[in-house]
Amino acid sequence: MKESRRPVLTDDELLAGLATGSDDVLNQLYRRYFPMVLHFVTSNSGSEDDAKDIYQETIVVLYEKAQSGTLELHCQLKTYLYSVGRRLWLKQLTQRNRFMVRDIETPAADDFAGQQIDADLTEHEERDRQFDLMADSLDRLGEPCRTLLEDFYIRHLSMQAITDKFGYTNPDNAKTQKYKCLMRLKRLFFSEYKQS
Repeated sequence: MKESRRPVLTDDELLAGLATGSDDVLNQLYRRYFPMVLHFVTSNSGSEDDAKDIYQETIVVLYEKAQSGTLELHCQLKTYLYSVGRRLWLKQLTQRNRFMVRDIETPAADDFAGQQIDADLTEHEERDRQFDLMADSLDRLGEPCRTLLEDFYIRHLSMQAITDKFGYTNPDNAKTQKYKCLMRLKRLFFSEYKQS
C-alpha cells in the first residue's frame, strides 16, 4: 500500500480548511488526532463507538468556532482537540456514574486555554439545546406547516414549487401560509425557550 503524499498541514491551514468544509482537512484531522481520543476513551471505560461519537462532537465544536471566526487558539490544535474530547468524555462518564481518568496526553493546563475550552463547550451545548428545542417545536407544529417550512428553509423550494405541491391558488397564498406557520413555530419555540 502506498503512503499518502499529501502535505502535512499546519494548525492554521487545518482551521482555514475546516472553516470551508474541506473533506481533505476533515480526513487529515481524523487521521492525525482521532487515535489519541480513541486511546483516551477506551482507556477510560469507553468503547470505540463512544470514541467516534466523542471525536465527532469534538470536531463539531471546532468546526462551529472555526466557521464563525471566533476561535482563538491559545494552545496547539492537538491539545485543544484532546482537551475538548477529554471534557466531553468525562461529562459522559459523570452522567453514567463512572469516573476514573487515565490521561494519555497532556490536557490544556493553561488557565486561559482552559477557560476558552469551557466557554466553547458551553456555547456548543447551548446551541445543541436550541437545536433540540427547535426539533421538538417542529414536531409539535404538525403538518402541513412542518413540511412547508422544511421545503422552504431546508430544501430551498421556490414559492411556486410549494404552491404546486400543496395546492395553493398562487404563490402569495403560499407565502401567507408560510408566514403563519413560521409565527406558530416561533411561539412554540420561545414558549419552551423561556421556560428552560
